[in-house]
Amino acid sequence: MTKIMFVCHGNICRSPMAQFVMQDMVDKAGLHDEFYISSAATSTEEIGNPVHPGTRRKLNENGISCEGKRAVQIKAADYERYDYIIVMDSLNMRNLRRIIKNDDKQKIHKLLDFTPGGGDIADPWYTGNFDVTYSDIVRGCRGLLEHMKRV
Repeated sequence: MTKIMFVCHGNICRSPMAQFVMQDMVDKAGLHDEFYISSAATSTEEIGNPVHPGTRRKLNENGISCEGKRAVQIKAADYERYDYIIVMDSLNMRNLRRIIKNDDKQKIHKLLDFTPGGGDIADPWYTGNFDVTYSDIVRGCRGLLEHMKRV
């Protein structure tokens, strides 16, 4: 079983969006039993809070539920528990490196590293644009899933 953790700053916008988009993709591909997918924050700011209403709305528009998800923080021990730890942007990467000091197994990647051109996924907490974030996350998750099929 492949274990993936998506990570962003607060675990209420981008990382839960990626978690549930990826879960939807693997479910539709008949791969449910081959993956364990979760998400977490680098910060403690939103711990225990539900998914942001904008993320919930965008997921619901696409027939994806995030019911029951509450923000949690990644722990250093999660490095050994997961095969892939996927961040949304360069700032998340920097903050994650404070928690997970060494990526000797090369598990940590930005989501858009699995797409042509790479880049960062904009934080809709600041932009207010959940449509663009969703589109980028879908592209990234498709690229990640294709990568995993080749590995």
